[in-house]
Amino acid sequence: MGSRSYSGTTNWKNHRSRPLDHCGGGGSSGSHRQQSPPPEMNDRATNGHVKVLLADDHTLFRQGLAELLISYGGMEVVGETNNDRGAVELAREKKPDVVIMQVQLPFERARKSLEELREIWPPPKIVVVTMFEEPSYLREFLHLGIRAYLLKSVSVEELIGAIRAATFNPEGDNVVIGMPREMLEGGEEEPDGVLSTREMELLLLAARGLSNYQIARSVYLAEGTVKRHLANAYEKMAVHSRGEAVRRALALGWVTIQEITKEDEEQRT
Repeated sequence: MGSRSYSGTTNWKNHRSRPLDHCGGGGSSGSHRQQSPPPEMNDRATNGHVKVLLADDHTLFRQGLAELLISYGGMEVVGETNNDRGAVELAREKKPDVVIMQVQLPFERARKSLEELREIWPPPKIVVVTMFEEPSYLREFLHLGIRAYLLKSVSVEELIGAIRAATFNPEGDNVVIGMPREMLEGGEEEPDGVLSTREMELLLLAARGLSNYQIARSVYLAEGTVKRHLANAYEKMAVHSRGEAVRRALALGWVTIQEITKEDEEQRT
C-alpha cells in the first residue's frame, strides 16, 4: 500500500478526548481554527515527517487512525498491514521511524516479530496498542524493547505524545505507558484466577485444537512444560479439562472466536 502524507494543519482540539478505539467512527465537522504541528516534528530529516507504519487487523480502526495521524501534520503513514509479520516485512522495506502495532495471542509470534524489528537498521521505535490490560503483558513486552504500551481506550493526544517521546528522544530509556494507575499498582502480584502471559498463550493454542506436542513445537517448549502450564491454568480457572477451560475463557472474554479461528483464516489467505 502506498504511503499517505499531508502537509497541512488541523485543529488538534477536535481530537483531544477522542479514544483510539473510536478511530473508525468518522471525522469531525464544522469550522475550526487551524493549528500547526509542533516545530520539532518539522525538523525531521525524512522530508519533515515522522514516518509511521501501522499494523492492526481491524481495518476500520487502522484506516481511521491513519487519517487522524495524517491530519495532525508532521507525520507520514508509509504503510499499513493487518498482522505483525507484515509489519516486519514492510519495516524492512519502508524504514519507518515508528511502528504502531497491536499484539495478539499467541504471544510467541509477537515476540519473534518484535525481535526481528529490533534487528532492522535503523531500528524503528515500537508503540504497542492493545486491548490487554494485564500488567504481566506489559512487563513481557518491556523486555523486548518497546517504547510505549497503550490501551486502545487512550486518546489520540496520548498516542501522539508517545510517538513524539519515542522519536525525539531516540536514545532514551523512558517508556510511555497508557494504563490506569490502579491497574499498574494492583499488578505486582497475579491475583488468583488470572492466567500468566504464557498460560494464556498456550490456552489459545489448545483452543485451536493443537495437541500438547504441536503446541510445544510451535512455541519451542518441552511437551512436559506445556502440560505443566496448562495444568496450572486449569487449576486457576477451577476446571478439569481442556474443553472446560476453553468454554470458560470464552465466557470470560479472555479469548474470542475470532482469535481461535484467526490462524486458519491467515493460512487460507
